[in-house]
Amino acid sequence: MQPSAAPYDERLSAPRSWWLISFLVGVAFALILLPFGTLPLLGGLVGGTAVAAILASSYGSLRIRVVGDSLIAGEAKIPVAALGDAEILDPEEARAWRTHKADTRAFLLLRSYIPRALKVEVTDPDDPTPYLYLSTREPERLAEALKAARTAAA
Repeated sequence: MQPSAAPYDERLSAPRSWWLISFLVGVAFALILLPFGTLPLLGGLVGGTAVAAILASSYGSLRIRVVGDSLIAGEAKIPVAALGDAEILDPEEARAWRTHKADTRAFLLLRSYIPRALKVEVTDPDDPTPYLYLSTREPERLAEALKAARTAAA
């Protein structure tokens, strides 16, 4: 028997412009090493680009998944039974919830390059976290997956 596929799986990958910036970091390292010759110049280009690309890739490696009866957001794993209503946030409302409306006890999975988000209420009385703020490119799909997982768990 094969395990069922996850109803929702999203990787919060870095935008394309960050890869160009990674290359430009490599060019900067190459220019710094230019006085030392061609070989150090090439090493600076390759090494600087590689290090910057690794940093961009690691920052964009977070995933949001709904698997079985759990929501996995980054390193957090929360049972869907402990979650309440989900509110889809447009870019303006998302900005407000990550700035002046934010609660210091909330779990925030932020990515500045993703303008939309989903705010999910935490209903577990033993958990001091009032809500989850999840940056996501597809908040409608994530809300539907949470609803489907909650229904399946009940």
